[in-house]
Amino acid sequence: MELSKRSASKEMTSIVCSRLRSGVFDNSVCRQCTKRALLKGGAERPVPNYPARFFTRSTQPRNTTPLRTGYFVSNGLLARFNGTNVAPTASTPDVTDTSTLLPHRRRQAERRNAAVLAGAGSGGSSATSDAPTATMAPDASSLLAAAAAQHPADSLRRKLSSLLSLSKPRLTVLVVLSAMVPYALYPVPAFLSTAATATPSLSPLTLLFLTTGTTLCSAAANALNMLYEPDTDAKMSRTRARPLVRRLLTTKAAVLFAVGCGAAGTLALYWGVNPTVAFLGASNIAIYAGMYTPLKRLSVLNTWVGAIVGGIPPLMGWAAAAGESATADGTWRELLFASDGSSLGGWLFASLLFAWQFPHFMPLSWGIREEYKAAGLRMLAWTNPARNSRVALRYSLVFIPICLGLCAAGVTEWSFAVTSAPVNLWLVAEAVKFWRHEGHKGSAKGLFWASVWHLPVVMVLALAQKKGMWGRVWRSVMGEPEEDELEEFYDEEEE
Repeated sequence: MELSKRSASKEMTSIVCSRLRSGVFDNSVCRQCTKRALLKGGAERPVPNYPARFFTRSTQPRNTTPLRTGYFVSNGLLARFNGTNVAPTASTPDVTDTSTLLPHRRRQAERRNAAVLAGAGSGGSSATSDAPTATMAPDASSLLAAAAAQHPADSLRRKLSSLLSLSKPRLTVLVVLSAMVPYALYPVPAFLSTAATATPSLSPLTLLFLTTGTTLCSAAANALNMLYEPDTDAKMSRTRARPLVRRLLTTKAAVLFAVGCGAAGTLALYWGVNPTVAFLGASNIAIYAGMYTPLKRLSVLNTWVGAIVGGIPPLMGWAAAAGESATADGTWRELLFASDGSSLGGWLFASLLFAWQFPHFMPLSWGIREEYKAAGLRMLAWTNPARNSRVALRYSLVFIPICLGLCAAGVTEWSFAVTSAPVNLWLVAEAVKFWRHEGHKGSAKGLFWASVWHLPVVMVLALAQKKGMWGRVWRSVMGEPEEDELEEFYDEEEE
């Protein structure tokens, strides 16, 4: 009786083992089943002709979704027995299926999957945003160049997209907006006039020439920048797809585009605005293309020169508005260095944009510091990481006094100092983290995104709290006379 039980048990083991096909139970067999399978030994025995229902419950797994590799300790042994190669759990990347996600969720999941796969490929090391070899998404110029490359070589759309990518459109939009905000905030009299026949204090035509000229000057500077460094652009992930790197445009075409935009932009500012603004626009082209770009290979001071380029557009917008209400000869002395202190607001906006470059660029360059090093571009992010974080912290502290200065100069209401304090303190807090960790533990990403949100929030708050704007709106809606009209009325009564 005991012998018959043993023989039946061995017979059942051989049946189970013969049913174990490769890949069926690789991830869902318990230790006891594996032990029994390994006790088989010798050649496979013929399977008795049992009824089909005998195997219906034992050979079909209830859950068709396999468990994670390595869920059971004995899966490695079972893999050897079946001739399969099951990797341990730690080396199997947990990749998310992105086919059913929304577009923005899909992009986030793809970045996470790329980080997981990179970590798996590096022997299980964690791949995070702190990795020195982290790559960044292509910039707008690279995306436009990639779109242009999909069109036929002689198509007009390909040429226009390639030329547009030379202008660095996102950066150009930021430059134009930084010139428009000071123009709108200039404290000219009668910003909102109650009289229907009153001459507007800010000319829409002047604003049109200002934006057009600034756009063309920025496009010229960016095109010259790409003309100077196609070899270094080819070595960096976010710039290697730019049009001159991919040879979508000839050098001659890029030079003609840059010279044409620079000449047209300077003339538009000269004839449509004033000579002072035209000089500032031309100077920005010269500093960006002639000083900042070549200095990137020589010294870390290139960041400070680039910050000067960022601070000039606000001065252009301020000088454009000041030129409309100039009472003297309207030269650069009156527009930029007025004796009554009315030009102080323009310099405060210029200092705001100058200082903003550092908490924005320092964490940005830290994430791709190895690429800058490989390309031969001298940045503090790799030459001196400790100083890189200190500079970002130092300049993040100046925004609070700058906002207070705008209130004291009569550009904004004093409420602007209160409403801008939270976003300024947020930037300072992220800069402190960046300084403490020197970019690690996600501090670089935190400061970068804080800077991205900081500038537009401060600009919008300043526009919404322009000095005296809401008082004029109230008097215009309620029909109350302006203070100037009341003074004229009393003067007539006295006469």
